[in-house]
Amino acid sequence: MSAAVELASRNIPVSVFEAANTLGGRARRVETNGIALDNGLHILVGAYGETLRIIRTVSGPDESAHLLRLPLQLRVEPDFRMRAPRLPRPLHVAAALAFARGLDFPAKLAAVRFMQTMKARDFHCDAGLTVTRLLTQQCQTDKLVDVLWNPLCIAALNTPPDKADAQTFLNVLRDSLAGPRDASDLLLPRTDFSALFPEPAAEYVRRRGGEVQTGQTVTALRVLDGGFELTTSSARRYSHVILAVGPHRLARLVEDIPQLEPQVGLVNQFEYQPIYSVFLQYPRHVALPEAMIGMRDSVVQWVFDRGRLCNQPGMLGVVISASGSHQKLGREELAQRVHEELAQNFSLPRPDWHQVIAEKRATFSAVPGLLRPSNLTAVPGLLLAGDYTAGPYPATLEAAVRSGLTCARNIVSDRD
Repeated sequence: MSAAVELASRNIPVSVFEAANTLGGRARRVETNGIALDNGLHILVGAYGETLRIIRTVSGPDESAHLLRLPLQLRVEPDFRMRAPRLPRPLHVAAALAFARGLDFPAKLAAVRFMQTMKARDFHCDAGLTVTRLLTQQCQTDKLVDVLWNPLCIAALNTPPDKADAQTFLNVLRDSLAGPRDASDLLLPRTDFSALFPEPAAEYVRRRGGEVQTGQTVTALRVLDGGFELTTSSARRYSHVILAVGPHRLARLVEDIPQLEPQVGLVNQFEYQPIYSVFLQYPRHVALPEAMIGMRDSVVQWVFDRGRLCNQPGMLGVVISASGSHQKLGREELAQRVHEELAQNFSLPRPDWHQVIAEKRATFSAVPGLLRPSNLTAVPGLLLAGDYTAGPYPATLEAAVRSGLTCARNIVSDRD
């Protein structure tokens, strides 16, 4: 959808085919009991410059109607609190660490020293390091790792720290914590993800002469002289094609295009990580102390108060990223475990109902040495888009948006 918006903004007509009935892919609306939920709970940060720009393009300059912007603040139960004041960089992060609750002085000093050391190294580290190994080298304390670095790693890379690529993690820290002051801001969606971007994007594309069709699966792709033929319910020709399917679906779609074997070979090496989202509907009076709270030493990683965010009173949304022991639990068991952990921290009654959504291949594993395919292919006019394509970021909304924009700009360059 980012590619489509970028092309439409340049008066280039586009056709978008979405196999599902709801736009958004792995960040889309799922309705349960008449309530709009999401198939994956995500947040944005101020460093997601391209994502925020493309949202403003289709929805207008006032982000407050769609996103709640907060200065960097982390609350991890039972005892960690960190909030960045409105100070110029890097003072905002230094002050947040200096006045954080739940860390002793040696831990605070270690965190500040780590950020200073990484900045001096331009946020580069030796190839092949995992996040765990990097943190050990930098003498980060156990408590600091548990309440700050590991949660940030899992949230950003969706990969356990002992497997996650340290350089990718440093790329995230460079652009968020060490970026401009507002780059570390948290932006929490006030609506479901389909309504946040892809649906306004579809209307934007249609107003500019394009089309967006849902419930349309591309069953065949043929390379022709001077273009391509796509088969959905009928066959149509196009000058350029952007394949925005998930990496695990790429091989089948391009099996008759031998020029794409190198890209297929790369994605066939990928391993994947899950994201579980657990929604619990409590009585309407139930609310959390803050809109987003982390939890330590529990299955629950982050819990969101959708009453505060989305005008869904009593609805709590829990996200559990990356692989772990929770995968051994059935959905009913997992929901019960989540409720028990929440109730222990927040004295909650039993929920009226729950919904567990498991994306078992939510993202690729961001491991050291992973090679990711380029947006460009050996077939002129055929491009790949997705958060899995080559770039500095892990599989995030920003990575997906950037890949789409790169594809669109290559098409514009071709036409020029």
